[in-house]
Amino acid sequence: MTAMDRAADIEEGKRPGAILFMCGVNSIRSPIAEAIARSILPGNTYVRSAGVRAGERDPFVDVVLEEIGLSLGRRLPQTLEELEDDYFDLIITLSPPAHHAALELTRSNAIDVVYWPTMDPTVVSGTREQILESYREVRDHLAGLIESRLLKRNGIAAQTA
Repeated sequence: MTAMDRAADIEEGKRPGAILFMCGVNSIRSPIAEAIARSILPGNTYVRSAGVRAGERDPFVDVVLEEIGLSLGRRLPQTLEELEDDYFDLIITLSPPAHHAALELTRSNAIDVVYWPTMDPTVVSGTREQILESYREVRDHLAGLIESRLLKRNGIAAQTA
């Protein structure tokens, strides 16, 4: 498939079959996006997430996903190098380092890369509830983008957050 064919598919609103969500360390934003996307996109859509660097699992992610009936299960953060599969139709980046890494990774491939700037909730300090609220904002922001740009397919390649 040529780049022009891929661009035409996007314009016609065809949903990608394999999506990778990327952020800095794959511990907050990208696993939240992966869990939400898996829950609302058709079952035949392959969805994964990865980070530029290795990271630790964040317990606040489990809390805010559980609030909406989702779970990461035993899933641990992973880097791009640890992914079992490396073919994706679409890479959605959620942080500047991830976006730069994705562009570098796809320089010679016909993979669409879209940047959805998403706040890092770890920059918020305060009470446990204030911190959780920042995680909820990230969760809800990503859920809205996934629903409007992937589920409804309103021309994701031409849009930014």
